[in-house]
Amino acid sequence: MTVRKMTAAQATISFLKNQFSVRDGKQHQFFGGCLGIFGHGNVAGLGQALEQDPALRYYLFRNEQAMVHAAAGFAKSSFRMRTLICTSSIGPGATNMLTGAAAATVNRLPVLLLPGDIFARRNVAPVLQQLESSSKQDISVNDCFQPVSRYWDRIYRPEQLLTSLPEAMRVLTSPSETGAVTICFPQDVQTEAFDFPEEFFRKRLWVIPRPRCDKNLLSEAANWVRNSKRALIIAGGGVLYSEASEALKRFAEATGIPICETQAGKGSLPFDHPQQLGAVGVTGTPGANTAAREADLIIGIGTRYSDFTSASKTAFQNPFVRFININVAEFDAYKHAAIPLTGDALATIDELQLASGNYQIDESYRDTIQRLRSEWEIEVNRIHRSAIPPPIAQGEVIGIVNNFMQPSDIVVCAAGSLPGDLHKLWRTREPGGYHMEYGYSCMGYEIAGGLGVKMAKPTSEVYILLGDGSYLMMAQEIVTSLQEGYKLNIVLLDNHGFSSIGSLSRSCGNDGMGTNYRYRSGEKYDGQVIQVDFAANAASLGAWTMRARTAEEFKAALVLGRKQTKTSVVVIETSYEEKVPGYESWWDVPIAEVAEHDAVKEARQRYEEARKKERFFF
Repeated sequence: MTVRKMTAAQATISFLKNQFSVRDGKQHQFFGGCLGIFGHGNVAGLGQALEQDPALRYYLFRNEQAMVHAAAGFAKSSFRMRTLICTSSIGPGATNMLTGAAAATVNRLPVLLLPGDIFARRNVAPVLQQLESSSKQDISVNDCFQPVSRYWDRIYRPEQLLTSLPEAMRVLTSPSETGAVTICFPQDVQTEAFDFPEEFFRKRLWVIPRPRCDKNLLSEAANWVRNSKRALIIAGGGVLYSEASEALKRFAEATGIPICETQAGKGSLPFDHPQQLGAVGVTGTPGANTAAREADLIIGIGTRYSDFTSASKTAFQNPFVRFININVAEFDAYKHAAIPLTGDALATIDELQLASGNYQIDESYRDTIQRLRSEWEIEVNRIHRSAIPPPIAQGEVIGIVNNFMQPSDIVVCAAGSLPGDLHKLWRTREPGGYHMEYGYSCMGYEIAGGLGVKMAKPTSEVYILLGDGSYLMMAQEIVTSLQEGYKLNIVLLDNHGFSSIGSLSRSCGNDGMGTNYRYRSGEKYDGQVIQVDFAANAASLGAWTMRARTAEEFKAALVLGRKQTKTSVVVIETSYEEKVPGYESWWDVPIAEVAEHDAVKEARQRYEEARKKERFFF
């Protein structure tokens, strides 16, 4: 057997650069590079290996959490066929990645994390940044990654890579099990050498399968479809990851069954498709939520039924409603007591259409769908053109950006009030054109995640919409975008506070404490509004910047920003009070059962009444 004497870090890089994913005959190098910040836990091991072998391009980032967000954005835009590696030092460098790891796992997105770790040989412990325990010696802060990782391991000997790395790849390329994969790498082990088999470094193809569902269950599901009167499809992220949009389109057109979309599934069909009812759930459209409330059959495709999709189990009110779930993950396929069609979305949609025969919805249902669609288009146009005096409404900003962007452009967002408004109002034209991190709703994702999107789609214009709260949490990867030559178009909405949580606070009967950016006056934050010069801040990081106040100024700024060759930031002040309404939906946020203020008591009464609509499905 031919062997190659290498350090554990060198072997890791040599292995990872030769991993490829394959689906439908299309081959992709699985790792598009390595993102990192070097410290004493990885610079002498993985740092040396990456410098010696530049086949995996190294990207210097400014924040470890941002690295993982960028890797997740890259993976999502690649429909999970590719991802990035993230390496950090030990201690705070490693734990900074925890939030990103949780977001990736919640969203079922593959990311590979290689945090440095304490010495395996222990004789020099405690080392700098080591967490000591009086009860055991094999613990470090990296153990915190276990609950937020789909696969976790610690390498104590170089030869353990021979079994650990293939297992990591199995999980990363699994459609049903993927998420954050963490391999903790003690800094001394990274530098230790071993005679690795040459075969370990061969090019390896990981086939992404399209598993088929059980035929008997498929037959039963087709019978349910044929007997339904008010069927509705809920398209989740699995439609996009399976690249099943065309199959969904064929099924919807053949049967007439309308579709609605989760945040992750938005863009499964273009906004103007006749069967498209738009967003569903807490942030949904009136048409989609009305259809969900009345449906006798829900066909969930690639959705995990989060509370924002199910409106906290209040969305489906037909007493006879039944569920068919198409999902590659058995865990999700069984939800809501559904017929579980556990299989690939594209393959299973086609098979369900064939098994359903010539089924079509009746004319009255078709007419209802078209009426709901028409009414919603009128409402969207109204919100897009609200034309209130400055500061202008967030809904109008969304309309201006949406109308300005080209069909092949990509919009990115994550948290605050923007996701709810975008879910309802954004007119998506192509699969992948709407990129929302809403499984974890992680503030700070936007710029870092948008950078990952641009790295995956370098020829597309990427527009990042975010509020001032998210910008203040994590804006530093603007520097990375300039360093690497990835131009981003950032639209920063300045409403002087946490608008989304402020609204939620007031809906709970409270006064919005701690949600406005105001100076403290005595015991309260009720002083003057804090004026942050976001344009100057972004300019100091190297971006082209421009402020806008009116709609016309904003439109002109977008035109100029698009012409720039480097990252542009357009800042526009928006109204804190002007909101896009909710439609036909509710979200379970518990209200204090006892309180001194009447507003809280009244909110609790409304809450108890609304909870009566929550359902269990057996």
